[in-house]
Amino acid sequence: MVEKKQKILIIGGGGREHAIGWKIAQEERAREIFFAPGNGGTAELGKNINISATDISKLIEFAKREKIDITLALPDDPLAQGVVDEFQKAGLRIWGPTRAAAELEWSKAYAKDFMKRHNIPTARHEVFNNFEKAKIYIEKGPVPVVVKASGLALGKGVTVAQTKEKAIEALHKILVGKVFGASGNEVVIEEFLEGTEISIHALSDGKSWKIFPASQDHKRVYDDDAGPNTGGMGVVAPLPFVNSTLLSRIEKKIVKPAIEGMAEEGRPFVGILYPGIMLTDEGPKVFEFNARFGDPETQVYMRLLDSDLLDLIEASIDGGLENQEIKWKKQFACNIALASGGYPGKYEKGKVISGIEDAAKEPDIVIFHAGTKVVRQGLTTNSGRVLGVSATGNTLKEALGNAYKAIGKISFEGMQYRKDIGQKALALEGKK
Repeated sequence: MVEKKQKILIIGGGGREHAIGWKIAQEERAREIFFAPGNGGTAELGKNINISATDISKLIEFAKREKIDITLALPDDPLAQGVVDEFQKAGLRIWGPTRAAAELEWSKAYAKDFMKRHNIPTARHEVFNNFEKAKIYIEKGPVPVVVKASGLALGKGVTVAQTKEKAIEALHKILVGKVFGASGNEVVIEEFLEGTEISIHALSDGKSWKIFPASQDHKRVYDDDAGPNTGGMGVVAPLPFVNSTLLSRIEKKIVKPAIEGMAEEGRPFVGILYPGIMLTDEGPKVFEFNARFGDPETQVYMRLLDSDLLDLIEASIDGGLENQEIKWKKQFACNIALASGGYPGKYEKGKVISGIEDAAKEPDIVIFHAGTKVVRQGLTTNSGRVLGVSATGNTLKEALGNAYKAIGKISFEGMQYRKDIGQKALALEGKK
């Protein structure tokens, strides 16, 4: 029996929000979907609302006026500002972690202390708010070293410094230059972890959880992991080299103590817990916690998910996740970001995009909009990451081949993308 058709508000305007909306639009329970603020792609699924993702009072006003049944809080900034708490106070149904639970993401200093308290494996670290003290610590320590702004920085607040000079330069930008504003009032300096990086997502209702297949993001802007960190240039899932034994170990050593630890500390975690994990010689270690779906990881998960997402979200809110089974397609998926020239630095907006319709005709392709805008002359670029070309296949190699074939049909001035997405996973698959 299908429950009553629902009106859904999705907060955010990137590729993650387009992918979630794309999935929900196929589900029988969805009646009407609103996106705040949405993008050129989400406009094809529902209605874009001209409200910023961080304008909480206007979002509440809209949800009340439109009698929204459920709101999905997806980006990190509104979660850090307490959007879930405010909606709940207003008697509105919303999915996502409270501000206190989301502190695992918006304060790296808090996350590090939390991991120490709950014996969750992570890199050795120190926290500083004084430039001179932090500088002395770096001068005395080994390199490479990782310097992180403690707060949210759009995925760009992390520097892996190969020399002490580079580390001190990053430190100066954060603590003195305030390039990340208040997010850089504290820095975390930690040991560099050697190994293979993977993304893990677990859906939680505050006491139980369901773990997703492992995925692998590609953070650096250029091929061969060169250049600065970005929000993510591409992703593949599931990972052929992550077997059920390793996934069980991650669940036992990282996911379980994190969910249980948050509950113990009076901050039950409802939503998606997403630890970034390094597979080191000493075992899996957390290098960061996120309190929401990753972007671009969401895009591949939505291509592979064979259960209704709304059912899972409702179970997460209501504490009934334990009895839910999540079904996954027996396929591989990838999502490759097409970015503006100059990203993650300065870039121009308003470049006309062509070829999307042709590309979408290729088999197993869905194109997710990350930063697009519809204007009089057509679809244009409106952000650093513009599009995500997602593909599925019976093998990872097939999925990647499908995606790159489709990319060949899309163009806009300055378009850049990585041509080696998934190659590390394929190489590791050959060695397993």
